[in-house]
Amino acid sequence: MANGTDRPLIGVSTYLETGTRWGVWELEAVLLPAGYPRLVQRAGALAVMLPPDAPEHAASAVARLDGLVIAGGPDVEPARYGAERDPRTGPPARERDAWELALIGAALGAGVPLLGICRGMQLLNVALGGSLVQHLPGHAEAPGVFGRHAVKPVPGTRYAGLVPEETSVPTFHHQAVERLGTGLVASAYAEDGTVEAVELPSAGGRWVLGVQWHPEAGDDVRVMRGLVTAAGCGGG
Repeated sequence: MANGTDRPLIGVSTYLETGTRWGVWELEAVLLPAGYPRLVQRAGALAVMLPPDAPEHAASAVARLDGLVIAGGPDVEPARYGAERDPRTGPPARERDAWELALIGAALGAGVPLLGICRGMQLLNVALGGSLVQHLPGHAEAPGVFGRHAVKPVPGTRYAGLVPEETSVPTFHHQAVERLGTGLVASAYAEDGTVEAVELPSAGGRWVLGVQWHPEAGDDVRVMRGLVTAAGCGGG
């Protein structure tokens, strides 16, 4: 754990993909876009990958971390929030859902600073009893291409304390928060009213924030620096 001189250790959840090729190999692989660890490093911390594991190991993993990032990725299985699957929802990633939900629960229970990015924000909302819009047109460009749109902070929130002005952010998603999970408040919105950031109020001493966009695909390090600062201080 960070002691004031060490760089905080930030765990980042990963993809688990089949049929991945490199060189002569085609194998199951644990993957993470390089933008995630690079953003952690630019914010002043060390990054470690957290591949899917048995959910009962989540508390042990989180206990070794100063902060946790739940990364972007596939759609959350609708059964997790009591909904029927929309035909436009992607295939389930049940192993990853189970592992990341366990990581979120462990971080919330232990007071470890937590940042959810895109899917990570959606999963945080689901973990706290919220629901998702399964298809939201207009928030994704062509496959593999990040778009941009404006995000406006809610004054007085933790997010607004990090990014006080309206900003243009890199975005690629087709799902979003519908009903907020227990205790969560919206701390930023898109122009069309889509919730773009959620957080738990700081009264409980926990640093918990989710953003719908992809800061790892842009140049703004302020959100990640907020996590790293909280991690270096030992919590909220």
